[in-house]
Amino acid sequence: MVTTYTLWAPAATDLVEVAVEDQRLPMSRVEGGWWHLETDAVAADAPYAFCLDGGEPRPDPRGRRLVDGPHGLTTPYDPATFAWTDQGWAGQTLEGSVIYELHVGTFTPEGTFDAAIERLDHLVDLGVTTVELMPVAAFPGVHNWGYDGVALFAVHEPYGGPAGLQRFVDAAHGKGLAVALDVVYNHFGPDGNYLREFGPYFTEAHHTPWGAAVNLDGPGSDEVRRYLLDNVVTWLRDFHLDALRLDAVHALIDDRALPILEEMSREVDALAAEVGRPLTLIAEDDRNDARTTTPRGEGAVAAGLGIHGQWTDDIHHALHVAITGETDGYYADFASPDALPKVFTGAFYHDGGYSSFRGRAHGRPIDRATVPGWRFVASLQTHDQVGNRAVGDRLSASVDPARLAAGAALLLTSPFTPMLFMGEEWAAGTPWQYFTDHQDQTLVEAIRAGRAAEFASHGWGADEVPDPQAAGTVEASRLDWDEPTQGVHARMLAWYRTLLRLRREVPDLRDSAMDQVSLDWDPDARTAVLHRGDHRVVAHLGDGPLDVSLDGGQVVASWDDAGTGEEVRLDGPGALVIGPR
Repeated sequence: MVTTYTLWAPAATDLVEVAVEDQRLPMSRVEGGWWHLETDAVAADAPYAFCLDGGEPRPDPRGRRLVDGPHGLTTPYDPATFAWTDQGWAGQTLEGSVIYELHVGTFTPEGTFDAAIERLDHLVDLGVTTVELMPVAAFPGVHNWGYDGVALFAVHEPYGGPAGLQRFVDAAHGKGLAVALDVVYNHFGPDGNYLREFGPYFTEAHHTPWGAAVNLDGPGSDEVRRYLLDNVVTWLRDFHLDALRLDAVHALIDDRALPILEEMSREVDALAAEVGRPLTLIAEDDRNDARTTTPRGEGAVAAGLGIHGQWTDDIHHALHVAITGETDGYYADFASPDALPKVFTGAFYHDGGYSSFRGRAHGRPIDRATVPGWRFVASLQTHDQVGNRAVGDRLSASVDPARLAAGAALLLTSPFTPMLFMGEEWAAGTPWQYFTDHQDQTLVEAIRAGRAAEFASHGWGADEVPDPQAAGTVEASRLDWDEPTQGVHARMLAWYRTLLRLRREVPDLRDSAMDQVSLDWDPDARTAVLHRGDHRVVAHLGDGPLDVSLDGGQVVASWDDAGTGEEVRLDGPGALVIGPR
């Protein structure tokens, strides 16, 4: 049997060899910086690496499996060998979705795809439609958030490798759940990153918070872009994923006339037509620009980038301030009395006005009448907003359950696509902290010192900030699956299930027309009333009692037993959903 190896390595000057089965087999140079070899001298499944100009063996940048991590050899894996059973899966559009974000390594005690499969029934019963996996691209060590990935085409082996991901997707589809994957194209991790040795994957012409930018517009960038575009396609086609969440697209610095994001959306839409089911791109975009999700123009006419949806932090920030009263850092602007009403009726708070955190004007206005709310992914908690706090404390650590319930009512009856962070639905008592398992001790010490310095400015001592490398940090971050059956955790879970059931069953509560939404906010009483067609959602975040007139309606859901008279009273924080009789 002939085995074929291909590699883009324009940085190699004289020689590229395949290191396989104790041999070094020379490759032939072909056009465009590519190298090629066909041989029948080795087994097709033999682990291999590439050696450039007599150098050390390096894993294949497009390798599918790294059994020993990104410093080891590449093990061949053909995703077409998997026996799929999801032929009847019709897919899930972003419109109508409810997303559940989870980290494979801490979602279960075992931290694997197979263990996560055993918890899918919980998600079905909860009422979500889409499971969003945090990044699974291979990274060094065992434990990591995943944003330090260095091998885009390989699935992290301790999670279960590529076959494990395919089993998870197949099982989720069998239960009616779509699967999204968080992917990182704006930077690569520092540990195990050998791409510079192969070619111009990075450019000094642009810089990001992580260093030199990925080369999207300089010399050699055609193949770098192809590398990213092929990665998008392989997840959606070969692993049957339904959506990709694109990390921090504002850091994809690209001066070309045809932006990489528009290219991605074109290829994904073409692939969706080919496979016959919806495929979705969701951008994390700090620019507050609805053009990211505006459909592309016809032919050569430019319009939007055509990304299907975007994370919208302004909604999170306004809710967070309303629920917690925190106004430090980037939360400061959201203490304004108009913040909550503005984001619920227009997604962005910063839509061209001044941002005190940035020290400049930020964002762009949107047309509420034409931009549907489902394009904006909204949340109360995310991996970022929890894990980037000094001790990884969830809202449940500092906010009483009734206020959490009120926040959930606003989120889950909003015109946006709601997203939950794993454990949020039962007010998990476990933190979710920043953890790593880097092998480079210099890098380890730099991260420790950096985090200690960052949080010292906020009054946290170095001994209070969890050590990212400590085994106890990742262990503390694992969900406790005994909690959902106990006390207030069980009650919160029932509340989330009720709200999601109402969202499914009541058209008013999932209507995404933002120009049909209004929200009244009383900053003194700390009470929000969200108007959704013939329904009202009352979220009381204050401490005193609140009398609520039903105005001929009836309570269809309440955090407390609020009664059914003409007027009901909330004795403290809580929420009501009021509908017509």
